Amino acid sequence: MIIFDKVTKRLGGKTVLNEVSFEVPRGETFVIVGLSGAGKSVTLKHMVQLMRPDSGAVRIGEDVISAARGAELERMRRRFGVLFQGAALLQWLSVFENVALPLRELTKMTPEEIEKTVREKLRLLNMEDSMETFPSDLSGGMQKRVGLARAIVMNPEIILYDEPTSGLDPVTSRLIDKLIENLRKELGITSVVVTHDLHSALAIGTRIMMIDGGKIVENATPEEFIESTNETVQRFLEAQYITRRGAWEKGMEQHV
Repeated sequence: MIIFDKVTKRLGGKTVLNEVSFEVPRGETFVIVGLSGAGKSVTLKHMVQLMRPDSGAVRIGEDVISAARGAELERMRRRFGVLFQGAALLQWLSVFENVALPLRELTKMTPEEIEKTVREKLRLLNMEDSMETFPSDLSGGMQKRVGLARAIVMNPEIILYDEPTSGLDPVTSRLIDKLIENLRKELGITSVVVTHDLHSALAIGTRIMMIDGGKIVENATPEEFIESTNETVQRFLEAQYITRRGAWEKGMEQHV
């Protein structure tokens, strides 16, 4: 579905990505973790050509998005929805108008069709009752849900999430996790998630990839990731009180 083929990117004289290669299969929730400045968001930006590699290629199926231009690039980008870290809602528009915006700008749908589609997406995320509310009157978690509704309103094949639980309390964070998982199960959406939150990564990821020093140090299932013998991975796990002994999993089971 998404393929990075020896992608290298330098910024400010620093090699942020160093011949990075990996594949995200269709229908997976692929989580990218790492320390600040490790190259997580840079990787995400290459997927929609907000950045272009200095060498190597990024493919979306058969399309080489890293080399696309003009109308071809716009066609490829329409395969994506994006949930930005801060939800990126327009404060002067209602919830309904925020979600409807891509439909108004990019389609020829009638007002009736737009209303039906927006209602469907908001209902899916339990936000239909807030259609006329403005973003400033919503909690951070509710704003993320509206941002997610906007991200899926064009029925994308792939959704990119940039720190979806950032700034949220633990209860709301786990709600966002459930919404991401439900979208994968119900709509078959392929998801790529950049996060510092390892609890979230382990809850929703079908695979977890860690970047450090511009290189991939681990790419594994959640179960394999916890058992990794890589020292960088182990330090990252232990910093969030997740250990190979299974204490984290046992603790979670006690609260289910």
